[in-house]
Amino acid sequence: MTAVVLAWTELRRAARDRTFLFFALFLPFMVILLIGVTTSGFAQERVAVVQGDRSTMANALVTELDAAPGLQVVRVADRGAGVQRLRSGEVTAVVLVPADFATTLQAGRSVVLPVLTTGAVGSGGSTLTTIRSVVARQAATVQAAAFATERVGGTFAQNQARALALQRQAPVTGVSTVVVDSASNYLPLGFSYSAPTMLVLFVFINATAGGAAIIQTRRFGIFSRALAAPVRPRDLVLGEGLCYLALAAAQAALIVVVGAVVFGVGWGNPLAATLLIGVWCLVGTGAGLVSGTLFHTPEQASAIGPAVGIAFGMLGGCMWPLEIVPAGVRAAGHLTPHAWAVDAWVTLLSRGGGVGDILGPLAVLSGFAVLLLGTATFRLRRSLVTG
Repeated sequence: MTAVVLAWTELRRAARDRTFLFFALFLPFMVILLIGVTTSGFAQERVAVVQGDRSTMANALVTELDAAPGLQVVRVADRGAGVQRLRSGEVTAVVLVPADFATTLQAGRSVVLPVLTTGAVGSGGSTLTTIRSVVARQAATVQAAAFATERVGGTFAQNQARALALQRQAPVTGVSTVVVDSASNYLPLGFSYSAPTMLVLFVFINATAGGAAIIQTRRFGIFSRALAAPVRPRDLVLGEGLCYLALAAAQAALIVVVGAVVFGVGWGNPLAATLLIGVWCLVGTGAGLVSGTLFHTPEQASAIGPAVGIAFGMLGGCMWPLEIVPAGVRAAGHLTPHAWAVDAWVTLLSRGGGVGDILGPLAVLSGFAVLLLGTATFRLRRSLVTG
């Protein structure tokens, strides 16, 4: 009970620290948002459209292109403006809608719809596929309208309107997605990349920076006065540990909830994700306690601790996938707990793994937690006993 009271007192003191609240609450979500928006932006391609025909049929084509998944239409005045945007990389393709688009189709003749790309390998491949799909969809309604006009009568516009109405009423074929790349070594782009990696990064950084609180507590003589009362050193150690664990768990839970509700992040298998987050909070708790016993001044803990956490995060794959770095750097990264945590998240989010699939990383992270907590307990208890 004494340890719980001590932990609650430390938590109340942390809640009054505005600097701590900024780094624990505000900064992680700003970084998640920045990285998530940056990486998810690659999922949508911008397409320039030069619309030489302003007919209803041409407008319908451009509207369908803009509504297509993965495409964003940018209207430009002429071919030259479209080519300039293509060369500067602002768009991945330029669609040229000819001036006689509608009249030619209504006359029963084919229309060539030029699409310009840079020609680079892999450039605009998915964009062209989407454009072809949209064009094929509209071509189906045009062919149906032409057939009805020839065989049944009525105007082409009336028959096309009927064809569009029937197309909307047609039953939609369901499509199921199956992940075939079960050996993916990358986290998904967007917020599904930034949220778990920033959880790993900031739980560790804030824990190490929080070591300054232990140094201040020792400097103010709070530990000495507590020991003068009927409080055992192990109660103080346990109280500090519970405080750091509660802070790490609260930050992790906040990132998970906001990531899921605001950013739409799926955290994979619930039980596996909970175990992974719990073990990582223990790692962060150990790192924070070690920081509080290793550094001599609060300024050292606040400055050096986060720098070490960022360096570990860079080595461990929080800023970029370890698969893109040389093998030597990847091996060095796995000397840090961060790499093992990111590996586990890759297994959960990219491969649909469960608890059994991350037992290896969990075992390694548990080893880091035991090492850090054991070292911190020994050092903090010795400092309390020796005064």
